[in-house]
Amino acid sequence: MRTLRQRSLEVLLASDPWRKAALARELETFDGIGADEAIAEPAGIPGRPARPALVPHTEIKQRSVKSPDGVAALMHALAHIEFNAINLAADLTWRFAGMPGQFYLDWARVAREEALHFGLLSDRLVELGHAYGDFPAHNALWDMAEKTKHDILARIALVPRTLEARGLDASPPIRNKLVSVGDRRGAEILDIILRDEIGHVAIGNHWYGVLCAQRGLDPIATYAALAERHGAPRLRGPFNLEARRAAGFSEEELLRLG
Repeated sequence: MRTLRQRSLEVLLASDPWRKAALARELETFDGIGADEAIAEPAGIPGRPARPALVPHTEIKQRSVKSPDGVAALMHALAHIEFNAINLAADLTWRFAGMPGQFYLDWARVAREEALHFGLLSDRLVELGHAYGDFPAHNALWDMAEKTKHDILARIALVPRTLEARGLDASPPIRNKLVSVGDRRGAEILDIILRDEIGHVAIGNHWYGVLCAQRGLDPIATYAALAERHGAPRLRGPFNLEARRAAGFSEEELLRLG
């Protein structure tokens, strides 16, 4: 008998990427949620494979998509984001006890969809003659998870609503690059990811609003304070305002993007 939160921790601890994705896809079947379970944090979070090598983001070589290796490197970077996104959703699902049941169901759904994205991108890499792990990658997404692991409000504010929301802005120009070099399959995968990521950011916006209301906090002022406290990256345009609106950002928040 394993609860949803226990299963989510298993996902997080899995080091093999494909096993992690397979376990994440199974998160819709469980023996209860276990919202109030006290689960001690084990060693080994998050489980990772030996490859890809993790380097500072400044050391990631920028490659033109006009070359086959450039397209593969881009697909690899996206696959690594989705690998980390599985970890982030699984960590939200197991780490924070005492939330309503729907909170855990929402993030389990996110984990399942991130696993689907990872699978699509990994398969595309194979079609391009490569595999996940062939290129170096950086760890910026998980670094923010570490910074915010003791505060659910900060985690929701700065991971799904900030770092993952940046993907909404990045998706159209990346898709255009792929179309420009004739990679229609890559563009189709980007369309699927953008569709789903709007929903993921919307889940983050919903629970951020719930938590701010529970604590009697102003969402906009609180976000600014959390971003400064934890060193969140400054958001730079162009912004995908249509996708951000669909994901539940208010007009006041969009105006403050600059």
